[in-house]
Amino acid sequence: MVNSEVVIDCKYSGLNPVSFGWQNCKSGHSYGPKVRTYWLLHYVVRGTGIFVKDNVSHQVNPGDIFVIPPYEETYYEADKDHPWRYIWCGFTTEDELPSALYQPVIRYSGAGAVFEDMMRCAKMENGRSAFLSSKLWELMSMLLEKGPPKADYITKALSFMHAEYAGGISVKDVSERLSLDRSYFSTIFSERMGMSPQKYLMNLRMEKAAELMTVYGEKPSTAGASVGYPDIYHFSKMFKKHFGVSPREYKAKVKSEE
Repeated sequence: MVNSEVVIDCKYSGLNPVSFGWQNCKSGHSYGPKVRTYWLLHYVVRGTGIFVKDNVSHQVNPGDIFVIPPYEETYYEADKDHPWRYIWCGFTTEDELPSALYQPVIRYSGAGAVFEDMMRCAKMENGRSAFLSSKLWELMSMLLEKGPPKADYITKALSFMHAEYAGGISVKDVSERLSLDRSYFSTIFSERMGMSPQKYLMNLRMEKAAELMTVYGEKPSTAGASVGYPDIYHFSKMFKKHFGVSPREYKAKVKSEE
């Protein structure tokens, strides 16, 4: 018995669901050889079967996910004695996926709960596509955690700085968040970025403040407070040191050049 839900193609950037359903397969039920135009994941709830990709046959057991990439020929068949029940979800994406999904069959202990939860979309109407997208992201986060760390210290430092500069963070705060000695952090940051983390953080704040004043029309006091300088006098001093003119002079100059 096949059960499927209508999934509206919302063309989400990232993970865009296009198909969802579940099936209790009959003995020996097969599909293919055929080609899909989108990614399709089958989570096997119970029973067994085979999955054939690149002319290689893989035994698939309960708890496994067999992965059908777009535009690749595959074939799958339920076992005659213990036919499988599976839940599937199809999606499109232009993003790079976790390396695990480039294997024919994968297993992750928490995946079953995600696929089972996806079935709640059957009771949804307007939010079905968004809900399935969120579940796909949850699954991807699990698969990413299985692999080695991808982000190095500098990538993490830059992300932290760009997210928290408005809170008045210091280089010490950044190094402590990364559990690194401040001196060592400053050395490796300077080697990678060509400037000290203190200089980078200063440039980031000043450029953001300038943007707030000239693009969004904010007052210097508001711009300063928004980038981590609640004291307008201190902000003005640092701004002039960076740009060579005061915040008000800078704003007036940009406006006159428009």
